[in-house]
Amino acid sequence: AIRAVGGDAAIGGLGASEGRVPGGEQVPVTLGGTVAEYRALLDRLRAREGGGFAGVAADIADRLGLDEGDGPVVGESEGGGSAGSGPEDGDDSAPGGDADAGGSPPDYPWTDGTAVMGVLNVTPDSFHDGGRHEALEDAIAGAERMVEAGVDVVDVGGESTRPGADPVTVDEEIDRVVPTIEAVRSVPAVADGDVLISVDTRKAPVAEAALEAGADVINDVTGLEDPAMREVVAEADCPVVVMHSLDAPVDPTNDPEYDDVVGDVIESLRERLSLADTAGIDRDKVIVDPGLGFGKSAAEAFELIDRIGEFAALDCPVLVGHSHKSMFGAVDREPSDREHATVAATALAADRGADLVRVHDAAENRAAVDVAAAVNGTLRGGGDADGGDRDGADAPDE
Repeated sequence: AIRAVGGDAAIGGLGASEGRVPGGEQVPVTLGGTVAEYRALLDRLRAREGGGFAGVAADIADRLGLDEGDGPVVGESEGGGSAGSGPEDGDDSAPGGDADAGGSPPDYPWTDGTAVMGVLNVTPDSFHDGGRHEALEDAIAGAERMVEAGVDVVDVGGESTRPGADPVTVDEEIDRVVPTIEAVRSVPAVADGDVLISVDTRKAPVAEAALEAGADVINDVTGLEDPAMREVVAEADCPVVVMHSLDAPVDPTNDPEYDDVVGDVIESLRERLSLADTAGIDRDKVIVDPGLGFGKSAAEAFELIDRIGEFAALDCPVLVGHSHKSMFGAVDREPSDREHATVAATALAADRGADLVRVHDAAENRAAVDVAAAVNGTLRGGGDADGGDRDGADAPDE
């Protein structure tokens, strides 16, 4: 479990990757990690039922002097809050969950296992679903399908960031996203606050208009590069996705060299978090995104997924956006045949500690997230990872 959040372990003098200890023999285990990674580990252990995990968590916390009140760190800053959106902390009207009487932040989807963000592009030229939801009735139907499939967030986008995409004016982008957000807001689960709306934009005026129309989250592919965007987010006190990118739209001729892609991206995001702090953005409202496909090779994108747990060092929830991207060409998948590869990567990202996954195929990726949660013991929403019939009742028909 500690490796899933970025730490490491050695079992009985062996590396953790060298295999399991046979026969249930008890052997010493040496754990290594940052304080943030240990707190994330404690969160996972406390979420598991049975098996003595709570006792193990208590022992680790006692040895490290980490009280249970310190709480989970994935998505939590030293200030003690977790990512949230909407009205101020403690306001019962905040979407996504009610604050408790003690003023704790509401319980948003990404604080309770891996959340699924469904992509709803209202563009003619997005690389996967361009033109599919341009008509308002198609956008509403698409959002309803996503909600039915179990998404936690609907991400509305009005400008493609694919290589060679045509630029879109502020007015044109607003004309695309605002009516869509207003319409999606009428979907019952969204109106009730069970599903949030985010807007995928790099333009401050679009973000401001989207928030006024009912968006809950800003998803900025430029990582708050524009001071005006930082001002909008700070004023709205809303959650924001801060993505690592070298250019948007993507410039395929930009071929950067990283000393260590994970370490370099973490340090770059740390600088963006500092800008957010200076602008007055609540750190508890920031979600980080390593930016797969934006200035990374396929190998680097896969490495980022494999090591996603290391981003817990930033004390922010982590979003992975990998859906149908060119990285899957490295495993011989054509652009029209990347759904299954995307679902496989979703399961891996969720298992390794991603707090959100941004995907096009909602039902398939929801299932992948739920299976990963069942495997690591964090299945939410009424599922029973310990259930099932041991006498063969669940076996397939002969």
